[in-house]
Amino acid sequence: MWERFSFYTVGGMWTLYVQNAAQGFGWTQDRATSVWSWYLMLVYASPLIGGLIADRKLGYRKSVMLGGFFFMAGHALLAVRSVPVMLAALGCLIIGNGFFKPNVSTMVGNLYPEGSRLKDRAYNLFYMGINIGACLAPIVAEIMVRNFGFHPAFFMGALGMVVSVATLWRFQRHVVDADRPGLKIAAATSTENSVMDAVPDSRRIGALLVIFVIVIVFWMVFHQNQTTWTYWANDNTDWNVSGIISNAINPGWVIVWTFPLIWFWGRLDRQGREPSTPTKMAIGMCLTGLAYFVMFLAGKAGGDFGKVSPWWLVGAYGVLTLGELMLSPMGLSLVSKVAPRRLRGLMMGGWFLATAIGNKLTGVGVLWDDMPHSSFFAMLGGLSFFMAVVLVLLLRPLKKAMPGA
Repeated sequence: MWERFSFYTVGGMWTLYVQNAAQGFGWTQDRATSVWSWYLMLVYASPLIGGLIADRKLGYRKSVMLGGFFFMAGHALLAVRSVPVMLAALGCLIIGNGFFKPNVSTMVGNLYPEGSRLKDRAYNLFYMGINIGACLAPIVAEIMVRNFGFHPAFFMGALGMVVSVATLWRFQRHVVDADRPGLKIAAATSTENSVMDAVPDSRRIGALLVIFVIVIVFWMVFHQNQTTWTYWANDNTDWNVSGIISNAINPGWVIVWTFPLIWFWGRLDRQGREPSTPTKMAIGMCLTGLAYFVMFLAGKAGGDFGKVSPWWLVGAYGVLTLGELMLSPMGLSLVSKVAPRRLRGLMMGGWFLATAIGNKLTGVGVLWDDMPHSSFFAMLGGLSFFMAVVLVLLLRPLKKAMPGA
């Protein structure tokens, strides 16, 4: 929860902050978009190293706590108005994310028996929890920026991470068995996991790499929320708040959708009809394309550069978030179920490396001012639908490499 509070505190404000001449640095929109895409790439690439260090040396719990301390330092430094200090702050956030993100995700999977289908639902709950923080962050940031300015708003993330690390320290006894794979969690291995273990490690890793390639496109499209969708909310949405607040809509929808989705998957599971995780991800790519079609219509309704009702944005985010819930927590669950135990932290880092590449490709947002907004949305929506078709065509071989997933 507090890690996402940190991420969305920065993500909701940063591109608008650096363009602000009074409190920031008067950067152009294109420069802000380009630098942010580099930050997103690095922040999601760092878990590959952090996951490996946790696997080989530190363990997951210590890595999460170390990451929390780097987060605190990063937010404290962002409270200083200086380009070099700001870059140092982003560096701390990148390192902190590398230690924190893959290892807290791995710990969730390690709490459940190998092969358990409960992992999908567990990651949905985990995803809802972190999105409570993501929802709160833009609201707190909007209030803080309006009343005190950008720099105190950035510092709020440091306070959140103090609560995060203190919580883990106080209640660590509840997650001690999830600290490393292969302890008590391995004792409850099910039939389903025996089937998975029969598949060679190389084939399982190969199947995960295919999934990683698919989700690169998803993250390129999804993380427009902190650049072009924020610009749209700021300049093309008819309301009396800034684009910062729009970053609360997506996590708000996560909270709304999570329990109905868990109930729905549970009902299908009891009927023996719950789709496989790769199938859920294909549905998610289709929904992502549909969300961009809604924004395409919004662009047309506003003549591309005019203002439209905020309900267009809220509705599009509703569809996009449903697609996200089919992809992101399902991907985390898939890595936890399919990756060989000895490489689980590393492969979780691989998932975030794919995310990193997709985030670097968010730099396509530099086209935002060079083409009609409706055309921009149509381009990314069409790409999402194309990748959904690719994933559908690959479902059969993927299921053979991931039995029970």
